[in-house]
Amino acid sequence: MVPYDAVVLLSFGGPEAPEEVMPFLRRVTAGRGIPDERLESVAKHYYDFGGVSPINDQCRALRDALHGELRRRGIATPVLWGNRNGEPFLVDTLREAYDGGARRVLVITTSAYSSYSSCRQYREDIAAAQIELQDEGLELAVDKIRPYATHPSFSRVNTRLVTDAVRACGQPDDEKLRVVFVTHSIPEAMDDTSGPGDGEGSLYEHQHDEIAHVILDEAGITLDRDLHGALVYCSRSGAPGQPWLEPDVNDHLRELAAKGVTDVVVAPIGFVSDHMEVKYDLDTEARATADELGLRMTRVPTVGVDPEFVSGLVDLAEERAAQARGEQVLLPAWPGAAMPSVCAAGCCPNLRTPKPAACGSD
Repeated sequence: MVPYDAVVLLSFGGPEAPEEVMPFLRRVTAGRGIPDERLESVAKHYYDFGGVSPINDQCRALRDALHGELRRRGIATPVLWGNRNGEPFLVDTLREAYDGGARRVLVITTSAYSSYSSCRQYREDIAAAQIELQDEGLELAVDKIRPYATHPSFSRVNTRLVTDAVRACGQPDDEKLRVVFVTHSIPEAMDDTSGPGDGEGSLYEHQHDEIAHVILDEAGITLDRDLHGALVYCSRSGAPGQPWLEPDVNDHLRELAAKGVTDVVVAPIGFVSDHMEVKYDLDTEARATADELGLRMTRVPTVGVDPEFVSGLVDLAEERAAQARGEQVLLPAWPGAAMPSVCAAGCCPNLRTPKPAACGSD
């Protein structure tokens, strides 16, 4: 892992007690003018789970899995964990790394795709933490691995999980079965500007659509079936008049039931682990919709700490270290093209207020 002194797992964060829920939601929505009355409706989702987001325990498990895979390869580099919106906050984790002797660290985010909220905003978090540490006289260099939606380990694991779920659901009639690929909705304007600044945009939607098609093809070949599916969205949270990516998963389930579909395999390919969007929006809301419609719903696991996925993340970390050493490296990608480790200027811009962003050309 030379030249890196530590690896930092960077995630979204979440509350771990009821009294942390509203402060957490205020941090998430800071600057957007959302009143507490609206936040309270979202807070109920967390209160239904005891005020504890599932994401933190999953990050601890992924941190430990990364640590174990590095040790299996004979690499002693420590693995730390920091968050955008909850403890441990990223700046505190980077300060801990510095105090432990680190001067250059590598970040792995828990988001695979390319958009402002799933990539550049994390780069802004890194830059803000670096600036705060610089004000304290602490200079710490930070790099990150490339977005990994197109890395073979991510797509292979998702393909295997969907294949297993289709096999297990027990519906042999391809016309009565649909695979429903789900990701987090984002504003259409954010999707339109996702990807390199000189590109065509809509990279967020394209990456999801591409992997969904590959999974359908590969699972169909493996199972000797003619599988059908669609990409849908969950967790819309913007103002009613603001266009967000659609269709919503619940609306899509209603359309499928009206067409005579009886079984759905719901695959949350947009999420690395069972975030609240998975546990509430899918396991609670979407399942209630499916039950109401008489649809049999099989929910596909997220990649989580699957050994092949974890191994792929460490491959990406070693790849980035080799680049930092000036070595020429192959960048495996399937499906699509490999994304760069250093984001291009104008990539996935902040449409509200431009801010400094690390790990990029601007």
